[in-house]
Amino acid sequence: MSSLQTDKILAAIDLANSADPQTENWQGQDQPRELVYGQRMSLWLDRLYADASDELRIAVRAQHLERWLRPRSDYPDGRDGYRNWRVDCSAYHAKRAGEIMAEHGASRQQVDRVSSLIRKQNIKSDPDAQALEDCAALVFLEFYFNDFLVKYDDYSEAKMIRIIQRTWKKMSETGQDAALSLDLDEQALAWVRKALG
Repeated sequence: MSSLQTDKILAAIDLANSADPQTENWQGQDQPRELVYGQRMSLWLDRLYADASDELRIAVRAQHLERWLRPRSDYPDGRDGYRNWRVDCSAYHAKRAGEIMAEHGASRQQVDRVSSLIRKQNIKSDPDAQALEDCAALVFLEFYFNDFLVKYDDYSEAKMIRIIQRTWKKMSETGQDAALSLDLDEQALAWVRKALG
């Protein structure tokens, strides 16, 4: 896949995510939430894995492609509802990314590769899938962890620690080292320290 095609695919993903009706403030202005998320993912990829393949670059940008069309509120509360939502979301993101790629001349093999990455298949044995997981964990910790702590302040200490530990275990050493360099606020840093012992 040429870089020109990849750039067009990334632009098309951004265009699709620009339709998100939810916004958040980033770089001094309100922007569509999933557009911001995709760009944050790409920034972390560039920082940690500058030699990433075109397929990985696309998968990272499409990680939450049009996620607002699959709201969590459509699924039951609890672990099973959350798991089913995540599986359905990843299947939808992979499908939409494949459609956009096909429109720009990508091969079936390339589409399948991006689909596998978005679905996070073989995380621990596939370096690209692990790189995507690192980016997702780092974006969460840097930009969304504080809001998560506020939203779920009724969680027990043990449950919060388990969540942080699971996130940590999903990362490679490269991702973990980057996480330790984050400028987290005092509360978030305290939770990370508790979870890591």
